[in-house]
Amino acid sequence: MRYRELGRTGLKVSEIGMGCEGFVEKSYDQVKAFIDLMKESGINCIDLYAPNPDMRSNLGKAMRGCRDQFVLQAHLCTVWKNGQYKRTRDLKEVKEGFQDQLKRLETDHVEIGMIHYVDSLSDWELVVNGDVMKYAQELKSSGAVGCIGMSSHNPEAALAAVNSGLVDVLMFSVNPCYDLQPASEDVEELWAEKNYEKPLVNMNPKRQALYETCQRMGVGITVMKVFGGGDLLSEKLSPAGKALTPYQCIHYALTRPAVASVMAGARTLEDLKISIAYEDAPDSEKDYAAAFAALPKISWKGHCMYCGHCAPCPKGIDVASVTKFLNLSLAQGGVPETVREHYAALEHTAQECAGCKACEQRCPFEVPVMENMKKAAELFGR
Repeated sequence: MRYRELGRTGLKVSEIGMGCEGFVEKSYDQVKAFIDLMKESGINCIDLYAPNPDMRSNLGKAMRGCRDQFVLQAHLCTVWKNGQYKRTRDLKEVKEGFQDQLKRLETDHVEIGMIHYVDSLSDWELVVNGDVMKYAQELKSSGAVGCIGMSSHNPEAALAAVNSGLVDVLMFSVNPCYDLQPASEDVEELWAEKNYEKPLVNMNPKRQALYETCQRMGVGITVMKVFGGGDLLSEKLSPAGKALTPYQCIHYALTRPAVASVMAGARTLEDLKISIAYEDAPDSEKDYAAAFAALPKISWKGHCMYCGHCAPCPKGIDVASVTKFLNLSLAQGGVPETVREHYAALEHTAQECAGCKACEQRCPFEVPVMENMKKAAELFGR
């Protein structure tokens, strides 16, 4: 298992994490089997959005003796009322729900306190200017949460939170279909069939700006909906018009800027084993470029996907990294110091480009690499 820095938090998380839905409506023995597999494979990050009390209790019991091996991404504002899940902004309910979570998980702290499901700018304003953010900051000050996060499906609301400087971790829905959709306060729009009836071209700019801003500001991204609820894996259901593989979906998410871990939606041990196997899969099975270029309903023409097909460069230039640093700077309207340092650390830079166009000939998405190299050389001065 490979591990990544989770933005500026200081935490290291496994590339493959565990979504909590697989624990719901499972016996203690079944939950324990999941935990044993996670320990064996090196998975250390668990998302805990579901407030189901039995799930929380079973998980707490299953982690006895190994709690410190896991990074818990526990959600505030998700509570259990009248036998079902409820999202709330009522401070009394939020506090009761969080304290219940700690008790049932048999711990006094969680590594990430995730403000749950903020999908509109008005809701973000309510959170940031109201009691919820104050409570999250109190929990951070007391050590009950290590850092503050937020979950969202809307790039506008997410970007507002990231730019506030108050959020260290963003849980966001990342996959090659949702990334084409414009911002919306209605999460149903992400998978509505009507939105895929006409051909879609290139990533929504607000989503690209979100990922690049997270990278620049050190906000780590944990990914939900990497398989689109399973639809992307089905020829019949995929909004892309063609099925993708689990490895392709995971690799796409992990090659987006700022992404640290994918919370795999595993309802069975076999589901989780498939995601774990990504770590040892050959590059040819992870490669999404050819599959994406052939999707009948989607086109990324001219858009760098950081897929690496431009390599090898005869001059040794890491073309994908140069392009990523260029895009990060263009999105900022200048060169952030951290980006300048990363660019300066490259063994070979854009200025060394010989203009042979071998990279352009290999690019499945017809990216104007020569033009990007010229822009990078001018912007970074080398």
